[in-house]
Amino acid sequence: MGTWEIVKIILQIFGGMGTFLVGMKMLSENMTKLAHGKLQKMLNRTADSRFAGVGIGAAVTVLGQSSAFTTVMVVGLVNAGIMTLFQATAIIMGANIGTTLNAWVIALGGSDITVFFFILAAIGVLMTMFSKRERVVTLGSVIAAFGIIFVGLKFMSGALSFEAGSEAYIAVSKALHVIKNPILLLGLGIFITALVQSSTAVNAIILTMVSTGLTIGDGGNAALYIIIGSNIGTCVTALISSLGASPNAKRAALVHFLFNLFGAIIFMVILVCWRGFADTVLGGIIPTGSMKFGSTDMAPGMQIALFHTLFNTVSTLLFLPFVKGFVWIAEHLIREKGQAAEEELYSELDERLLRSPSVALGYMYQETGKVFSYAMAELDKAFDAFLKRDVSAAEEVNRRNARLAAANMKGVSYLVKLTAQTSVLEDERTISDLHYVLNDIMRVGELADNVTKYTRQTVEDKLTFSDEFLRMLSAMYEKIQHLYAISLDIFLRKDVSGLGELDALEDEVDGDRHELIHAHINRLNEGKCDPTNSSVFINLVGNLERAADHITYIAHSVEEGGREAYLAKV
Repeated sequence: MGTWEIVKIILQIFGGMGTFLVGMKMLSENMTKLAHGKLQKMLNRTADSRFAGVGIGAAVTVLGQSSAFTTVMVVGLVNAGIMTLFQATAIIMGANIGTTLNAWVIALGGSDITVFFFILAAIGVLMTMFSKRERVVTLGSVIAAFGIIFVGLKFMSGALSFEAGSEAYIAVSKALHVIKNPILLLGLGIFITALVQSSTAVNAIILTMVSTGLTIGDGGNAALYIIIGSNIGTCVTALISSLGASPNAKRAALVHFLFNLFGAIIFMVILVCWRGFADTVLGGIIPTGSMKFGSTDMAPGMQIALFHTLFNTVSTLLFLPFVKGFVWIAEHLIREKGQAAEEELYSELDERLLRSPSVALGYMYQETGKVFSYAMAELDKAFDAFLKRDVSAAEEVNRRNARLAAANMKGVSYLVKLTAQTSVLEDERTISDLHYVLNDIMRVGELADNVTKYTRQTVEDKLTFSDEFLRMLSAMYEKIQHLYAISLDIFLRKDVSGLGELDALEDEVDGDRHELIHAHINRLNEGKCDPTNSSVFINLVGNLERAADHITYIAHSVEEGGREAYLAKV
């Protein structure tokens, strides 16, 4: 076989693999979009049940069409503190089961059934070209992606389909027989998967080879060693994504590696000791020649897909009772470092989660809720300092405001990146609302700073206020605190049922402001109040009422139409 023929085969294989990977990426992105919100809901149901975690991991992987996608997402959620390491371990195990579906789909790729997927690809393209409905376009992209995947598989299958006994067949067979050692075949699977960062792509190559009648190594279990290696190699993606993350995130990536490593060791021992495993077990369940489609024998590819499913399912069943053991090992291998007394706001805005905008938005809501609480605590501190005539609190409030400003910049930057990752109209509206929420939180912090200025003016000008005024003011502020508690609950749970109570309480705060100012004017007219108090009095009450407004806006951001719809009504 000439050099040019070899180059053509290699180019066709790489071209097919490239087409396959593009199709997988397209399928993953559009399946995630089609499952909008479902991934977030599933990951939010991370109960402490091992079985629930496995089910969630498998389901999310099927929807995202990638175990690496699920694992990287889990690392991000653990990094953000949203998910415990125990929950993450069970989900990672489930992800390994979910990814086995891909092998069965790939096993169909070497058959003549691919002509139907070419037709589906054409239908999908037409749907994306002529439909104006977003969901129909996404569905069309999913259908087209399936077609592209099978086009890639057909390219690879065509490159490796040689007539038995031909010069090309003999040359390729000799090349595949070079590596026979099980450890070297395992290492080959690890290396290639780590290089392309896709175990699915490696599985596609192996399935295509065996489906075209080519023998890897000395036959028998040789192809299975590479499949096991690909399961270890796929851990590289998660390990890389955990670099620079929190210790718990690194532990989650380590658990993924340990789970696949221990499973690989067990199956390697079985396969090395039982050299006839492939022929006896896999061949016994799916005999060669038993699954023909036209002239294509699909059985060898189906046997590899079966092994992939057995490997991941049996490993999960074996190790599921030892989830706490995996957590213990990870915690002892990766120790917790000493942390600063006060964590940086938005310090863990994890870009791993951007791969699923709906999950990233859920995470952003939780983190923004923490910043909202931080701003309210700042207002509490400023108001308490006013009552105690404590000017020293101004320094602390200024420091907190600087941290709020830095957090605001991080939040805005993350939302901009999130906007670039989504084309779902609902997500875009939510992101827009969150921009307003960040601004409202900043305003609460700025109003707290204003309160400290009124405290300083009160002390420097030796102003005094009646006990009645301070009592009424405190009662008004207690309502603002209650308003905040309701607003935060509505914001985090996105439960608009509490908006009626919130609005009624906000009306009471408005009424308290009018009552306080009216009472102050009456006392001035009666000569019971010093006129020099007016500036601090009116501005202080007005600032507190404005803080209540911004707190109310934050809650209304979750209703249909968001903040803008609420302002239009009032």
